[in-house]
Parts: sequence; structure tokens; C-alpha cells
Amino acid sequence: MEQRAVVSEQKIDEHVIEACQQGDREAFRLLFEAYQHKVYSISLYYFKGDESFAKDVTQAVFLKLMTKIEQFRRDAEFTTWLYRLVVNACMDEQRKRRRFLPFGDGFVSRDSSSGIEKKSQEERYERIELADSVKAAIGEMRPKLRLPILLKYVEGLSYDEMAEVLNCSKGTIASRLNRGHKILAQRLSHLRGALQGE
Repeated sequence: MEQRAVVSEQKIDEHVIEACQQGDREAFRLLFEAYQHKVYSISLYYFKGDESFAKDVTQAVFLKLMTKIEQFRRDAEFTTWLYRLVVNACMDEQRKRRRFLPFGDGFVSRDSSSGIEKKSQEERYERIELADSVKAAIGEMRPKLRLPILLKYVEGLSYDEMAEVLNCSKGTIASRLNRGHKILAQRLSHLRGALQGE
């Protein structure tokens, strides 16, 4: 690659993608560095904090990306195409391992520093419990309801982007989000005071 493209957090330079399509390893390294955290983050949430699943999916996505990137035709944003690969890889992995996944503590680092005041430790523990409850509730949802929640609130995708990634209409996305919100409200109703910061 003659000219080194600048890697952005939101978007990667078009020249990097073209170089990847021509087999440039340095360009692929840039692509990996730009998107590995997004791919891992979605996978981690999808698999309820199970880091081994998230790592497997991340590896599978980048292997697939390496062999299939020439199929990217620019009729969509690259990130949309990548999210579709991630969603498909998560669903493939879930089908492969069909079993209940225990909710691990991979989301929040539990700081056991002894210099923290007792009240501060209690508040931290409450926040960890709250985060675990929310993530567990999301993790128990069916994939077709879980994915729009993750894409909207973890990745910040628009309705148009979510519709493209999940290959359905914006109306379907809105309906699934609405159902997802109702399920979460029901499952987390016992935490209402904590969620409102009371």
C-alpha cells in the first residue's frame, strides 16, 4: 500500500478497504485495529458476557472478513456490511453451541482495592448488580429482539442502519424494539428505583 490511510474510529478510509481487497496485509491490520473492539463488544453482549464466545466470534468474523472482503461492493456502508457479518457469526455460534450460557462477570471489573470507603464499595456493588441484571435480562431475550437492542444502545446505529444489518424494514425494527423495551421493563420492574437513580 503506497499511501497509508488514516484510520478513524467511525469509518475506515476507502483506500484501506481497496487495499484489503487486493490482499494487502498491512491494510488488513489497520482494518482489524479499527473494528476489533466493536466486533468484540457486540459479541460479548450477545453472549451475555461470556468472553470465550466473544473471542471465538471475533476471530470468526475477521477470518471471514479476510476471505470475503472482495465481496464488499460498496452498495452499503462498510460498517453495515461488517455488522451483518457479526450478527450472522453470533447466530451461527449460538446454533453451534445450543446451550444455556451462564452470565459471567466479564462486563464489569470488580475492583477489590482496600483503600475504597465502605459506602463507595456498596455503591459500586449496587451498580455492578444493576448492570448484571440489565445485561442478564437482555441476554435472555430471543435473538430477534436482542439484536436491535444491542445495535441501538451498544453501537448507536440508526433505524436505517439496523434495518439494513438485520435485513428487515424500519417498521419491523421499531416493533422489535418496542417489544424488547416492554420485556425489559417487565423483567426489571423490581429495579425501577435503582434505574431512576433513587
